[in-house]
Amino acid sequence: MKQQPQNTRLRNAGFLTFFFSGICAISSGVVVSLLQEKYGFAYGMTGTLLSLMSIGNLLAGFLTGVLPGVLGFKPSVLLLTTGYALGYGMMGLSGAELLLSVSFFLVGIAKGSAMNACTILVSDNSADRTWGMNLMHSCYACGALLCPFLIAAAGRVSTGLALLVLAALGVIIWFIYLTTPMGGQGSTKSKTGKEKIDWSFLHSVQFWLLTGLLFCQNAAEQSVTGWMVTYFKGSGIITGALAAYTVTVMWGATLVARLLIAFVFPFKQPRKAMVVMGVGCTIFYFFLMQAHTQGAAILLLFAFAFAMAGMNPTAVASAGKMTSVTSMGIMLPAASSGAILMPWIIGRVAERAGLAVGMACNIVPCIGLVIFAILVARMPEEN
Repeated sequence: MKQQPQNTRLRNAGFLTFFFSGICAISSGVVVSLLQEKYGFAYGMTGTLLSLMSIGNLLAGFLTGVLPGVLGFKPSVLLLTTGYALGYGMMGLSGAELLLSVSFFLVGIAKGSAMNACTILVSDNSADRTWGMNLMHSCYACGALLCPFLIAAAGRVSTGLALLVLAALGVIIWFIYLTTPMGGQGSTKSKTGKEKIDWSFLHSVQFWLLTGLLFCQNAAEQSVTGWMVTYFKGSGIITGALAAYTVTVMWGATLVARLLIAFVFPFKQPRKAMVVMGVGCTIFYFFLMQAHTQGAAILLLFAFAFAMAGMNPTAVASAGKMTSVTSMGIMLPAASSGAILMPWIIGRVAERAGLAVGMACNIVPCIGLVIFAILVARMPEEN
């Protein structure tokens, strides 16, 4: 596909908004740790807040698959991405559990809608889907990398200010979408002008295997990003403010890996690469749970994130021509249910058997990555 100025503008809008979404979405893992310290939440409540964010993410995926047929693609994106501004704004108002629950849910809505919108903007307007998706996720990793520094700088004044800064970034995301022409993105029009939805992807075994792979990837990644700061603080492996910067370690590794994939070592055989990444994630996570020193923990977290980095964009890119608003509205939210289930399970197990045991449970989705990656690799490729 030859790159036209309009294609480039839409693609770049996806890159930019996903960068800011990386800051807002990943900040939730640091924010929930700060809120737990401030208000004394039990592990169960912390896990519930993270799961509510993932439930919002799930719902957003379905809504962004359905609402464009009613409101249009751009109005749907504008409506759903208000969640960052509203959610973080509300968190700064009160520590009431109900209000915080609603806030995390709204942040999840925004996260899911931004993911879907950026996936469509980039995949539909990139000459090379795998390159575009890895670069898009690199932008997300850049934002995630910066989030602890941003929160720390604003948090020196107050936690409330940090939350308001995140709300302001949500306004910026919304404004970029407002000023970006999105007419016709991610949809097919029939002769009558109504949106024509192609449901053929539902009959594809490859589609569901990729969805299962992403389910495990979401479960494993969200558990680490949501719980690792709390785990390091609670275990005493990494103490004080330094624990919050483990998010920077993780997303620094993610950024390096995705940039290498996009520009230096592009995958010639993406399916086999996913098998290798799945095996790497499982091995490194197992040893991460055995780490008892600060240096070993940081090194293994870096290795785990590095191995995980290319899994999501490569899996989505492997969907090929099945990528549409509707298919992504099924695949991404179905996969994100893993990010709902696993953090909640960790919280419940942690209350009964300790956080170390809870975090050890996350090895299950890591093994799932290997299984689904092997199954996808054995499937004939679909165009």
